[in-house]
Amino acid sequence: MFLFLDRIVLGMALLRLLSSSIEFSAAMLMLYFNRVETAFKINSFLALVGPTVLLTTTSLGLVGLAGKVSPSSMMIILLGVTLIFIGINRI
Repeated sequence: MFLFLDRIVLGMALLRLLSSSIEFSAAMLMLYFNRVETAFKINSFLALVGPTVLLTTTSLGLVGLAGKVSPSSMMIILLGVTLIFIGINRI
């Protein structure tokens, strides 16, 4: 099934697996402590993890696409990523 794995795709997938493990662990900790204050602190930590993983996986994807996508398409992709972060900051 996985005879040949692209290193970029493997890196992106591993980052997402790490992120999901962190999210799952945080959910279990919230249930374990069963306190709103503690759950809020854990959730605040997750607010740092999510964007970091998004930025890192997007960067890896852009590195993988660098030689395959035209410069104008690359600029449109970068603009889209920039707009995502602007939108997140406006919430």
